[in-house]
Amino acid sequence: MSDSIHLWMRHESRETERRAPLTPADAAHLVAEGLRITVEACDQRVFPLADYIAAGCESAPTDSWHELAPDDAYVLGLKELPDDRTPLRHRHIYFGHAYKGQGGAAALLSRFTAGGGALLDMEYLTDDRGRRVAAFGYWAGYVGAALAVLHRRGQLTTPLRPMDRPALDALLEATEAEDASTALVIGALGRSGRGACDALTTAGLTPTRWDLAETRELDRAALLEHHLLVNTVLTTDPVPPFLTKADLDDTARRLALVCDVTCDVTSECNVLPVYDETTTWDEPVRALRKDTPRLDLIAIDNLPSLLPVEASTAFSAELAPHLLRLAEWDGVWPGALHTFETAVQAQETRYVR
Repeated sequence: MSDSIHLWMRHESRETERRAPLTPADAAHLVAEGLRITVEACDQRVFPLADYIAAGCESAPTDSWHELAPDDAYVLGLKELPDDRTPLRHRHIYFGHAYKGQGGAAALLSRFTAGGGALLDMEYLTDDRGRRVAAFGYWAGYVGAALAVLHRRGQLTTPLRPMDRPALDALLEATEAEDASTALVIGALGRSGRGACDALTTAGLTPTRWDLAETRELDRAALLEHHLLVNTVLTTDPVPPFLTKADLDDTARRLALVCDVTCDVTSECNVLPVYDETTTWDEPVRALRKDTPRLDLIAIDNLPSLLPVEASTAFSAELAPHLLRLAEWDGVWPGALHTFETAVQAQETRYVR
């Protein structure tokens, strides 16, 4: 039945998005199993279009899915769709960020409702234990912590540019000699937290590792004693914030840099409600407090794109086996559709009221 499935991997509209949800090597395996795969041209994608064609995929012009993709095709991507407000008739597989009250969520869900399509959000592709089956978390944590260290040491150059892990590690190792910074990772046992801890260790630092046990009753004074905080916690329910604006105004704090890997900035589930806008590759650091003591923020919402080969390869390896199960419509897919339908129903109920 796999030959009935048509995947259409779209161009990423964000200029700084270098990753791909599916690598040429994994695409070749899916094609061999009977899937039809169309790949749009995308100049910034780390893998050339020619590699996908060699893998047995078809090609299509940039951003042509809305016109050329058949109605039954699954449109595969990573980041946001162009905000043109047109109805969406396809089933889209990507990170939609639309279920926790984020900015623009209502408008996006309305587009799917208007077009009869559906969002199969990658963040909600979960197994029987509720764990995500495919995630960029490790590399998000790794890159976020690495950028924080380099900024702390005065070695972060802008605008940011993609590289590979050996090059990034060389920068971390070359700058470690006299750094006595203390670093705290919250969510240290998760994917992102492990990545952050590994990067800090590579940089010669020994991070303090907090997870659920340490955040049930947060030791705020201990948190503010660290020079560097890396937050990797992603929650689906509102919890007491880890930092407040009053903490930022505390003149006794040692905390000088916050790296928010999660970037749940417009959600009611945001654990760091001390800023309202993410940072960028051109301007990766923003001052939350300019007066003494200064406090800087790094909050880039596509961190793994700075290590695009490693991040894409790991993610694609996790996602590809589940794409094979689309034909049977089992595994993670019914749950993802149910999550979407529940969100749409909740939105319609709010409108009726």
